[in-house]
Amino acid sequence: MRLPRTAHTDRPWRIHEIAGDFTVEDVWALPTPGGPDDLVWLVRQTAEGISGGVNGEGPVSRALFAVRWKLGALLGWDKPDTGTGTGTRLPSLRDRLPADLGEGPQGPDLGSSPFTSLYQTDDEWAAEMGNKTVHAVMHIGWVPDGAGGYRGQMAVLVKPNGLFGTLYMAAIKPFRYLGVYPALMRSIGREWQANAARRSAR
Repeated sequence: MRLPRTAHTDRPWRIHEIAGDFTVEDVWALPTPGGPDDLVWLVRQTAEGISGGVNGEGPVSRALFAVRWKLGALLGWDKPDTGTGTGTRLPSLRDRLPADLGEGPQGPDLGSSPFTSLYQTDDEWAAEMGNKTVHAVMHIGWVPDGAGGYRGQMAVLVKPNGLFGTLYMAAIKPFRYLGVYPALMRSIGREWQANAARRSAR
């Protein structure tokens, strides 16, 4: 379920301290019911999906991601040696981390994916990526579900790189809402249920 931006901005997340100049693009309630300490499992599942290239199940979602990564490969948007990724032309948000976050757990290694973990706490995890189109943050939080349990919440924060980045984000917006996110939510829910069943069977 898509949520209003205030579902992210009104919570006391640590990400507000370091990404105040980013725009909250999307906020979603994740189909991941659990207990108060289950963020670690959601982070692990998300990290495995990112590093393994799991981007959604539907044809629109697969097509959009395939086009995006193909264009990125052809035009050099995602190569770390082009001077456009985080830590090069785009300063990494790790440079903004308060001391306690910088010295704490960074989060999982995301392999060769465009994302890099920033930090992880008991109730949130953030990872960033940067290329010629956008500097983006994926924020995963763990929140009460209003029924005595907890669930995940995902926010996407962006800072487009110039006019081209702004136009690119506007162009893919209909595809995100019609294809990418619905497919991603279904995939996350199925994976969560399967992993929960495996954990309970141990």
